[in-house]
Amino acid sequence: MLGLFRHKRQKPPPPPTVSATEGYLPIESAHSLLAAEHRRQLLDRIWQYTALSHAQFIQLYLNPIHRYAEQVQQLPASETHHHAYLGGMLDHGLELVACSLKLRQSYLLPTGAAPEDQAAQTDAWSAGIAYGALLHDIGKIAVDLLVERQDGRLWHPWQGPLDQPYRFRYLKGRDYHLHGAAAGLLYTQVLDRPILDWLSGFPSLWASLLYVLAGQYERAGVLGELVIQADRVSTAQNIGGNPSKALQAPIHSLQHHLISGLRHLIQHELKLNQPGAAGWLTQDALWLVSKTVTDKLRAYLLSQSIEGIPTSNIAVFDELQSHGLVESTSEGKAIWTAQVTHGDWQQTFTFLRLQPTLIWGNENRPEAFSGTVSTAVDDHLTDAPVSPPASKVGGTGSHQNQSLEDPMAKEEADYLGTLLDMFEMGEPVVRYTPSENALEVSSPPSDNPGQVFLNWIKGGIQSHKLIINDSKAKIHTVSGTVFLVTPGLFQRYVREFPGIAKGIDQEIEEWRWVQKQFEKMKVHRKRGNGLNIWACQVQGARKRTTLKGYLIEDPKIFFELIPPDNPFLKIAEP
Repeated sequence: MLGLFRHKRQKPPPPPTVSATEGYLPIESAHSLLAAEHRRQLLDRIWQYTALSHAQFIQLYLNPIHRYAEQVQQLPASETHHHAYLGGMLDHGLELVACSLKLRQSYLLPTGAAPEDQAAQTDAWSAGIAYGALLHDIGKIAVDLLVERQDGRLWHPWQGPLDQPYRFRYLKGRDYHLHGAAAGLLYTQVLDRPILDWLSGFPSLWASLLYVLAGQYERAGVLGELVIQADRVSTAQNIGGNPSKALQAPIHSLQHHLISGLRHLIQHELKLNQPGAAGWLTQDALWLVSKTVTDKLRAYLLSQSIEGIPTSNIAVFDELQSHGLVESTSEGKAIWTAQVTHGDWQQTFTFLRLQPTLIWGNENRPEAFSGTVSTAVDDHLTDAPVSPPASKVGGTGSHQNQSLEDPMAKEEADYLGTLLDMFEMGEPVVRYTPSENALEVSSPPSDNPGQVFLNWIKGGIQSHKLIINDSKAKIHTVSGTVFLVTPGLFQRYVREFPGIAKGIDQEIEEWRWVQKQFEKMKVHRKRGNGLNIWACQVQGARKRTTLKGYLIEDPKIFFELIPPDNPFLKIAEP
């Protein structure tokens, strides 16, 4: 199924360490730029989310992405904020396309239109959302950077793709709001005339996309909101979701100074986990009393003669939040209200909430607080952890030229799983067929329930409605077999076809009945002890878990072209 992007699987080389002011970067083809393993995985995901044929996907997605890659080459997405490494702009663009298309699955667009109109416009809206996501930051290469060819001439992106080795530096005193308006100079370099002609035939979509490309998100409706959400996810994962990246921020950036100041105060000056303390360390978070810690942080940084420190605590809160250094509440705010309880003592504070690894990394940390820190939700206190949304995008910093190297080298392949976990919305139950003006069939024929179930899986894989080898997928390829996760896949099936087991013994759950009908097909491999269910160990760089399910002996039941095995799954029993 993924043959369009299949190449010899090998670990991509780490990005080159090249100073923005020394030497020249070579021109690379789009094929070369997109051959890196993590980018191939993102392309696979994007294709899966579109449910298009090979030819349609190439025309609507792959060709624009190739032109985008040729345009941005190895340029970073920012100097000191997110994706601030060689190739960061390309990574950020691909991540946004994948994120926005995943989020788009929860919407029937255009909002409020008749079902037949929504069905007819499905592909156009998906493509428009993807284009808005891909191009939302492209104006940066026109107004934030000075790019010099090897022959000494300046390059401007409206001239077309680079044709010589190049070097670049960031412009001092640049207007940080200008790149949103500059996208209009460049998007015709990526979207060809047939695509623009096609999109212009959908007035509501066309208007929303033009507003996004002009940086006017407040007028762009759902399309603008999806691009913003995807941007927050990608940015948060790059700078906040991965503390190691944040700790390796360029030494002259405000982000680095904020981290260093917090680490110094917490490790050497502030008391923790006792009455009168400035913070409490629990198993999953470090809670810092907002005013006390921020006052001390500003004073410490000023004492170190560091310039550019915000003059108010509110501005410091904004900087900490925009750089992903503190977690946001469910309302998107930097400040949490929580009650600290230890025995008979309790008190309510306003807090900043941080991940402990941001302060201690792999170092030994103090013992966790033996009491409780209860967050306030709707004026009620709860000990349940509150999952914060992705951090806001933005923030400023000092702008000194630095060596732009990806500190993680993109070697952790489950980076993508973590990225998409952050906005996992669940699989849609209602979906319109892209090529028809009608809803998909609401119930399958019932002559052979087990075979119908197998046909549903095959059809779902071919249409990309059922995703494989994803962090949340219910279908994986492992050791030359197909692994069907139970009960998740069977529960998904009965959600799509409620009443499929109508008339059966009501004491058995529908998904269990479907599972029994599947077993009667005898296409699965049994264990040595005669049992049906196998265990697969899932192991990534940052998490481990176990999945249970069925092993299908012959992958050709589902696949015309068998994809490679999921490298993170291993059958637990030989």
